[in-house]
Amino acid sequence: MKVNDRIKKLRNLMKERGIKAYIIPTYDPHQSEYLADHYKTRVWISGFTGSAGTVIVTEDKAILWTDGRYFIQAEKELEGSEIQLFKIGIPGFPTYMEWLRDNLNDGDALGFDGKVFPQSDVKRLEEEMGQKRIRFIDEYDLIGELWTDRPPAPKSKAFVHDVKYTGKTAKEKIEEVRIAMEKKGVDYFLLGSLDDIAWLYNIRGRDVACNPVVISYALISKYEAWLFVDEDKLDDEVKTHLKENGIAVDGYDKVIDYVKGINEGNKVFLDPSRINRWLYKGVPVGCEIVEGTNITTKLKGIKNSTEIENQKKAYIKDGVALVKFLYWLDNNIGKINITEVSAAEKLEEFRRKQEGFIEPSFDTIAAYKENGAMMHYKAEEGKSNYELKKEGMFLVDSGGQYLDGTTDITRTIILGDITEEEKKDFTLTLKGHINLIDARFLYGATGSNLDVLARYPLWQEGIDYKSGTGHGIGFLLNVHEGPHRISTIPNNVILEKGMVVTIEPGVYRAEKYGIRIENVAVVVEDIETDSGQFMKFETISYCPIDLEGIDVDMLTEKERKWLNDYHEKVYEKLSPFLNEEEKEWLKEETRSI
Repeated sequence: MKVNDRIKKLRNLMKERGIKAYIIPTYDPHQSEYLADHYKTRVWISGFTGSAGTVIVTEDKAILWTDGRYFIQAEKELEGSEIQLFKIGIPGFPTYMEWLRDNLNDGDALGFDGKVFPQSDVKRLEEEMGQKRIRFIDEYDLIGELWTDRPPAPKSKAFVHDVKYTGKTAKEKIEEVRIAMEKKGVDYFLLGSLDDIAWLYNIRGRDVACNPVVISYALISKYEAWLFVDEDKLDDEVKTHLKENGIAVDGYDKVIDYVKGINEGNKVFLDPSRINRWLYKGVPVGCEIVEGTNITTKLKGIKNSTEIENQKKAYIKDGVALVKFLYWLDNNIGKINITEVSAAEKLEEFRRKQEGFIEPSFDTIAAYKENGAMMHYKAEEGKSNYELKKEGMFLVDSGGQYLDGTTDITRTIILGDITEEEKKDFTLTLKGHINLIDARFLYGATGSNLDVLARYPLWQEGIDYKSGTGHGIGFLLNVHEGPHRISTIPNNVILEKGMVVTIEPGVYRAEKYGIRIENVAVVVEDIETDSGQFMKFETISYCPIDLEGIDVDMLTEKERKWLNDYHEKVYEKLSPFLNEEEKEWLKEETRSI
């Protein structure tokens, strides 16, 4: 079926159920950022493949909301369908909740699948509707009823993440959670987010591509801990591990029975943004629900010393794979046929040769020329797959999942002649990167306090990028991880010692090119003065920044020193793992300027 035919069939179902508007979000039952194919209902109904977006269908309208990372991509993928694009954060476009408020009438029914829709969104909808008497119908997965060739729910095997990598046993982590529960005065902690569960119980899986998690729920009380999962996913080693750490196991769907069985008078802690409506409604009326960010989120976000040391090892291996790829590319461009897809495959080939590599940490963004302007572009055979030539710029944003950590790094590669505008924008991006990653900041600062440092050189030229500047990274977990981030969006999460974060400013000129320079750093303590404790970033990712893209005259002495010092470390850390030809190439690529 074509998109318009799917929408027509959805409208027929809506009419049968008395639903005026139906919301199709980008969620699975655990509110994951990246979804297993089984849960890609928004992709199925719209044809838009970006990782973020919401579709609303009424009897005469179909609209997709998405953010600035995907405007260009969405316009292309929606072409030919009746779906309109509403741009999040752009003046003149209401949010989807504002639009529903303005377009639904008293007594209308608003539908969504309560098994994937987070309780926090339900609450926001209730607040947005105000005095309007809108009925919520949350029991139907209408897309599931229409999607006849829907992929099955994932059935991958779980595995134990050894304490030599994690630094703490699951039992120790559960005890930390219980201490936090006691401080909050709660009796139960209901957990639905997959990365939190995997981190807490020291298990990993392959249920979601590039995200080593196991589809499951967890419930922790003062004396017991449960994992609700398809038991076919657990082998004897995992079962033994769970038992030794005091974790009981029951079926995935049994979670609702346990939740409904909590005795009245108990206090249940949960994160309404990470618990679906279905499960939230299962908490007995006689219980008090205490809401807040998952206890595990901050515990997970601050890496212990073992995790950090392992993460550094992962970035050395990752840097070696990247340098081998860049050497290969430099020596073969213009000689053999290389496309965006084949380049991404070659990079993965080099990563797979590294010890402990499991899979990519996200779909590689290999974007040549104007494709680089689409921040989350994905090249595909038969769709968009440029052949690389000895000219222009090639943006490669990629990462790997290793037993000793998760990696994420972006380099914009100069393949040949570039324009003065391209060189200027490349240099401005580098200046923004250095300005932030080399910053000293007072303890207590948040990512939203520091974001302007990366944008400042760009803003002076009237340039901005419609995305955040940095995000936390999991430890053999999701490549995007909270609670911290670096963004213009206000947040009150203090950057703590041990937090790992990306720093990735960029310039994106539609239909022309995209530039991004991304490194990963860990927050560490710097000097302490009468003014207090100062912090700084310690860079842990190593890969040369293409000197051919830089207008050296635009750099200050301090910026040149940072770049030369960084490149010295790149050579020092990576060259022992390279052959003689690769070493010579890297020496030239990291020369002082």
